[in-house]
Amino acid sequence: KRDAMSAMPFEDFEIAYETLATAIDQAGPAREALFLTRLALVLGHELGDVAAFRKAIETALEELE
Repeated sequence: KRDAMSAMPFEDFEIAYETLATAIDQAGPAREALFLTRLALVLGHELGDVAAFRKAIETALEELE
């Protein structure tokens, strides 16, 4: 199984980053946290693997430090 962080080609990762940044701006500061929570849950549902979802959360938290 491939590492989730390396599964997407770099060019697509850049597009995903830009798309996410635009969506966060559209949600606005007051709804940013709600939007990101909903997005995470939708992606977790699409992933269909709670262990991979938990690992993604752990990875995202590690990068904050």
